[in-house]
Amino acid sequence: MRYQISGRQIDIGEALQTFVKDELGEVLDKYAGRPTDANIIFSRSAHEYVCEAIVHLSTGMQAQAKGHATDIHAAFDACKEKLDKQLRRYKRRLKDHHKDRIDPVEVMQAPTYILASDGGEDSEPDTLQPIIVAEMEAKIPSLSVGEAVMQMELAGAQFLLFRNETKKGLNVVYRRADGNVGWIDPR
Repeated sequence: MRYQISGRQIDIGEALQTFVKDELGEVLDKYAGRPTDANIIFSRSAHEYVCEAIVHLSTGMQAQAKGHATDIHAAFDACKEKLDKQLRRYKRRLKDHHKDRIDPVEVMQAPTYILASDGGEDSEPDTLQPIIVAEMEAKIPSLSVGEAVMQMELAGAQFLLFRNETKKGLNVVYRRADGNVGWIDPR
């Protein structure tokens, strides 16, 4: 298990790093089985400390949580509780579906682009070709619909693009305004 514990514009000491490894290690051993790595970032927002944690599981799933508090240890505890709750739900769903993923999730690489803004609502673009600001690679996982919904909830995302394991096509699950989950399955 690899831990990357860092601070954004704040100095974190060895004592906090040891505390985080011990506490987070207990949660991960309890629910995650074989996590591969964890990134924990501490930062400050006005009078509060913020703790963000991203844990990559050996199944290819990732859990993400964020905690806020006036004390740095309390911020980590809030983050740890959210992560604990997510991993507990994830493990319960795996048991409920009687399908424990043995092999890692297959991922497909796809290019992603960041386009320059058009300069405002009233302005006309000079050309129909957008200006590409950045180009990166994104990973598109091969999941079942249930796993995609679970991954979206674990990541705290509004939507997730995935490759459907059964139909081999690209699908999208997304959080609707009414709180339900939508699924786009093009034919």
